[in-house]
Amino acid sequence: MKKILLILYLIVQNSLAFATQTDTLKLNQFDSKLLTNQYCLELEDPNHLLSITDIIHNNNFHSISTTLPILGYSKSVTWLKFILKNNTNRTYAPITVGRVIIDEFDLYFEKADHSIIHLSSRNQQYNLNAKVQAITLINLPVSSNSSNTLFIRVKSKSSTVMPIEVHSVDQFMQKSNIDNIINGAFIGVFLIMALYNLMLFIVLGDKSYFYYVLYIVALGLSQMLTIGYGNNFLPKDKIILNNYIFPVIRVFFGYSILLFAGEFLQLKHNIKGYYKLYLFLYALYTAPLILVIFGWTIAAYTLITVSVFIISSTLLFIGLFLYIKGYEPAKFFMVGWGLSLLAILMSIARNRGLIPYNEFTANLLIYSALIELILFSIALADKINFYRHQKDESQQAALAIAKENERLITEQNILLENKVKERTQELIETNQNLSVTIENLKSTQFKLIETEKMASLGQLTAGVAHEINNPINFVSANIPPLRLDFNELFLLLNKYDEAASNPGNPELLKSALSYKQQIDMNFVKNEILGLLNGIEDGAHRTSEIVKSLRTFSRIDEFILKPVNINSAILNTLVLLRSSIPYYIEVKPVFDKLEPLNCYPGKINQILVNLINNGIQAIKAKKEHHNESIQIMTINNPNHLIIEITDTGIGMTNEIKQRVFEPFFTTKEIGEGTGLGLSIVFGIVEMHHGAIDIQSTPGKGATFTVTLPKNLV
Repeated sequence: MKKILLILYLIVQNSLAFATQTDTLKLNQFDSKLLTNQYCLELEDPNHLLSITDIIHNNNFHSISTTLPILGYSKSVTWLKFILKNNTNRTYAPITVGRVIIDEFDLYFEKADHSIIHLSSRNQQYNLNAKVQAITLINLPVSSNSSNTLFIRVKSKSSTVMPIEVHSVDQFMQKSNIDNIINGAFIGVFLIMALYNLMLFIVLGDKSYFYYVLYIVALGLSQMLTIGYGNNFLPKDKIILNNYIFPVIRVFFGYSILLFAGEFLQLKHNIKGYYKLYLFLYALYTAPLILVIFGWTIAAYTLITVSVFIISSTLLFIGLFLYIKGYEPAKFFMVGWGLSLLAILMSIARNRGLIPYNEFTANLLIYSALIELILFSIALADKINFYRHQKDESQQAALAIAKENERLITEQNILLENKVKERTQELIETNQNLSVTIENLKSTQFKLIETEKMASLGQLTAGVAHEINNPINFVSANIPPLRLDFNELFLLLNKYDEAASNPGNPELLKSALSYKQQIDMNFVKNEILGLLNGIEDGAHRTSEIVKSLRTFSRIDEFILKPVNINSAILNTLVLLRSSIPYYIEVKPVFDKLEPLNCYPGKINQILVNLINNGIQAIKAKKEHHNESIQIMTINNPNHLIIEITDTGIGMTNEIKQRVFEPFFTTKEIGEGTGLGLSIVFGIVEMHHGAIDIQSTPGKGATFTVTLPKNLV
């Protein structure tokens, strides 16, 4: 039984050895061979733990299912094992990696003395025959007609196919020369296209050309890095190149195509309802940029691949949609971007091993980029033709409209001439009627103003009559007792005169002295003085009222005179004293003022109307508590201010906006003309001043009148 198990074990071992057996890669003169699954075995090192000593005698190498090795996200480090036989007459063989993103590329082999040789692309001298190579390269020293077992370690954070190629020296130099010429031509085309379109942007000012230049620059940089020119700038620091510069340039490329597409296709105008979805594409490309900043390079490359596919598909759909809608410039954009999307899909399929890797598929993105440049340049030229055609059509339409307008204008002119004659005659008659109407309106306006003035004077007259009546009554009441006192004095004087005329009759003197004691001379004397003082006070009050009333006799004067505004306010209060209810307290607060050059009668009319307005506003309240009218004057360098604040019913914003309109009133019919505040507004304007209202319903109002001091 043990013998049978031993035989089965040997059979399994032999079968496994046969399953992992590969061909020797024989390198002949003028050969370049890809390291396919025919020649190599693979061993994954996802944790980066295996060293060359672990690898050399490791039996876990296995065959590769795809034609070329593929680095996936789960195996960022892969070891490859193959046997190379050098059939050339050269003592070294260049080993290169194609246009893919590689962080580390190392080669190991064991010499006859069991020492291990380590070669790294980071430490190689790239100068072969005085030509600088923009590729990932290892110069393998190998004797002519000898065989070696080689181990290659490849590391990359990007999921990609591994096109490792072994060259004979002669074939490598020939191929390098051709690649350099092609790459130089490729870079030259990009540079020329960028400068040409930059010149068009400067000349035409169309932002489509500027964004197209950004797109060309981004595409050119991306392709240059893909070709391998980044190795020349950072030959020993591919981490910075692959982890930061390469993904950032790809993001910049995404931004540039979005900017170009947005401006060229006029997406803000042509897809208004879906423009926010287009803006989302910027966010989609910003996400990998954030991942790069935080050092999550593997996730960034994955998201860039997803973003490229989504954005390419979206832009292709938008171009097709706009072309169907009739936007002609979308035609070449749609074709160019369709080819670009196809190239991107084929590149992704190539990197996944779904399509073979060859000279055509290796340079697919470069070919598509060149075709894109041609088609997009044609699209920009076609866009100019499209706009020129639209301009020609609009000019033709404008010319046709102009001719039609000319015909219509000619016809209309004939009609208008006849109409003008008719209307001229009508206007002459209307003007005559209008002149009469204007005169009537002026007369009516004057009468209305006179009515308002007479209403104000009527109120003043009633007040003045009441005010004058009080002191006059007081004087009239003092006259009878004064007359009685004087009669008693006259009688006493007669008695003394009679006694003086008859000195021999002592009875007459006694009678006079008796009468003197009877009337109480001291009382009579004091009473006479008191009655005279009362009469004097009444006369003074009457004089004060007449003096205050005198200013209103000049209400129609249009002569500027200096007036003390504080005195004018006090005079007005004297005239209005009888119309102010007992529950309203008047609070004058005066600043020291110089005489103001103004129209005195007009200023008094302002004061009467505004104070009356405050009195009526307070009277309109249903209940009265602590009611007052405060009149304040404020002296400023260039103007003075009169503020009249009442505690009345106030007014709403709607009323406040209309309060100066002629005939607008909140009073009942027959109680007001609606001209009082309108006249106040006119008088303030006559003085080149300003009037303002601050009011809250139920809390009173403040009228602020500002009058300039420099009125001449």
